[in-house]
Amino acid sequence: MSLIVTGSIGIDSIEAPTGKADEVLGGSSIYFAAAASFFGPVRLVGAVGEDFPEKFLATFRHFDIDLAGLETRIGSKTFRWHGRYHENMNDRDTINVELNVLAEDLPPVPDNYRDSKYIFLANTHPDAQMALLEQFPDHELAVADTMDLWIENERESLVKLLSKIDGLVLNDSEAFQLTEKTNLVQAAEEILAHGPTFVVIKKGEHGAFLMHKEGIGALPAYAARDVVDPTGAGDSFAGGMMGYLAAANDHSIDSLRKAIAYGTVVASYNIESFSLERLMKIDRNLIDKRLKQFSDMLVIGP
Repeated sequence: MSLIVTGSIGIDSIEAPTGKADEVLGGSSIYFAAAASFFGPVRLVGAVGEDFPEKFLATFRHFDIDLAGLETRIGSKTFRWHGRYHENMNDRDTINVELNVLAEDLPPVPDNYRDSKYIFLANTHPDAQMALLEQFPDHELAVADTMDLWIENERESLVKLLSKIDGLVLNDSEAFQLTEKTNLVQAAEEILAHGPTFVVIKKGEHGAFLMHKEGIGALPAYAARDVVDPTGAGDSFAGGMMGYLAAANDHSIDSLRKAIAYGTVVASYNIESFSLERLMKIDRNLIDKRLKQFSDMLVIGP
């Protein structure tokens, strides 16, 4: 089933205990699209500035991503983010962020994208997410991501978006910030009260928690040995999750539980290198092999 994503496309500079990466490809929608493409084709709607390096387009083309909705905007600059991770790699500081083209209107949705049924609104301004969603009144499933910046500065727009979507993906600190709760279950219940059918709360190295109107689910993280760069882990998690759901054309709670497992596995590959370097070196067979290892890890016994 057709899957479409909008969100940030950026140029990242990353500092981590494992090293540095200056001006590499980043952004929520490209991590998402790359991860989802292991399960089927992905349509991308987004804009970059005239400073966007031509060499980055080769990375887009490596994955099964339809770029008809990608606009290079003359006179604008690409979204930029500079972050520094702490020693434990769970915490990071944003050194600098330049919204640039991300603060402008989205490019038009190509006519041949209009039949998209699975919609993912990757992390960007809630108004931009709503603008894309409104163009697909007959969608099958709409899921959004968000971050602390929008929760703090655009809460009214974000709450309005929650009433229009089927699912929300965010991390635990964002869930607590959004709901002003300090308990994970209570925070999830509060989010569902705003309208979504389900919420997936990411907990970093501690896994993910699913609350659905029909039940709950929880998974630990994959036991990763090498953590080089956590940037994009949440976006690649969402990409694996949504890629599986769209391919299965099933978003029941049982399908969501398996989708979260796939998302966990894809994210475990993503963190093994800077930018999208590791995702460019794997395929669906390796993902399925690691999923089997992950599944075996979860067996409690006879």
